[in-house]
Amino acid sequence: QAALSAVRDIALAGSGMILIREVADAPVIMGISKPAGLKSPCGEVKIVNPLFVGIDVSSKANVAYLMKPDGNKHSSFSVQNNLGGAKLLSEKIVSALHSMQLNDVVIGLEATSIYGDSLVYALREDGSLGRFQRKIHVLNPKQVRKFKESYPDLPKNDWVDAFVIADHLRFGRIAKEVYMDDYRYQALKTLTRARFDIIQNLTREKQRFANYLFLKCSGIAQDKDIQNTSATTIALMEHFETVDDLANADLDELTVFISETGRGRFVNPDATAKAVQAAARGSYRLPKTVNDTVNQAMSVSIASMRALKEQVKVLDKAIEQQFEIIPNTLTSIPGIGKVYSAGIIAEIGDIHRFNSQASVAKFAGLVWHKNQSGDFEAEHSQMIKSGNRYLRYYLLEAANSVRRCDSEFRRYYDLKFKEVNKYQHKRALALTARKLVRLVFRLLKDNRLYIPPVG
Repeated sequence: QAALSAVRDIALAGSGMILIREVADAPVIMGISKPAGLKSPCGEVKIVNPLFVGIDVSSKANVAYLMKPDGNKHSSFSVQNNLGGAKLLSEKIVSALHSMQLNDVVIGLEATSIYGDSLVYALREDGSLGRFQRKIHVLNPKQVRKFKESYPDLPKNDWVDAFVIADHLRFGRIAKEVYMDDYRYQALKTLTRARFDIIQNLTREKQRFANYLFLKCSGIAQDKDIQNTSATTIALMEHFETVDDLANADLDELTVFISETGRGRFVNPDATAKAVQAAARGSYRLPKTVNDTVNQAMSVSIASMRALKEQVKVLDKAIEQQFEIIPNTLTSIPGIGKVYSAGIIAEIGDIHRFNSQASVAKFAGLVWHKNQSGDFEAEHSQMIKSGNRYLRYYLLEAANSVRRCDSEFRRYYDLKFKEVNKYQHKRALALTARKLVRLVFRLLKDNRLYIPPVG
């Protein structure tokens, strides 16, 4: 029976199939291992015969699976997600390397928000691991999940997940370390991502204020010529308790009030005052009790918006200071500014991590699905939903600013805007951001300044 089992294993291995043998904590892969020392798609020679370490990270504990070069299990264990646990993990890895007389180790973990960052810092700075040839990969969870689908009916637990990560390191085409070496980029990324989060909160707060505005003065909320969250609109809502007070206000006094709060931005304050009063007269009237509660909620929303705007100013100043220690040429692009440049560079890091501008675009999620079959190719396609949302945000914001200041980008935006009748601005801005990616890649790659076109 043992002989028949051995023959069956050899036959399955020879046919290219992979056997999975279940053990107490995780499956052990048996079969043909991937040849070591193969060249990656980028032409870089991979580490030969390394120890593969898959780590499943959580807030309290990290589960590690140590895999031999041939795919068999060396050991698996759990450590706490703290400094002591990181030191214990490092000691066990070093012990495994010594016991197998290996000099190379490849460590991988999924990108899990903030829970894995400190572990990566600890492993990178560990002196005992530093004596070995070491690579650390922070993997896209989607990539690991797709790899796991090749093994049907695997259970979902931390031990299995650690095994899958280790095996993905062994079989996957991972050319370079995903994690950036230069901590300056990580420090800048902390600030730019914090700014992104505050901007998202500010956007939600503005929408909340717009809802209260419709309750209190529906006419102004419906008027497209009056911005819902402008300084003038906010001042009007704070100054007038009810919509009747605004509708019956003296026109001359209202004109002066709008001119002062608008700080001279209105070309014709008198016409604006008349439009505001007309909108107020056509608005719904609320019962006094409801109106009072709307005023209270609106005052809280206004205070929140002002506090968030101040936080953005503080972060912008900190970003500019941190950005000064990172050489770059992006600020030579008209309209991009230091903050948007910092947001782009913080996510890209060292531009040499990317082989082409198309790789940067894919990393940002600025690529579109292809729908083609035979002679048919769809004219309309959707943008992919994956990608780095922070980089995509800063590229879109930068493109929206650059197209106002640079004639070439303005011409390109206008051309794409006129090509369709639906989602004109959204589509044109996304395509302009894709064009900006090509410029950003070339400027950073060649370390040269942008020369604006003449005319």
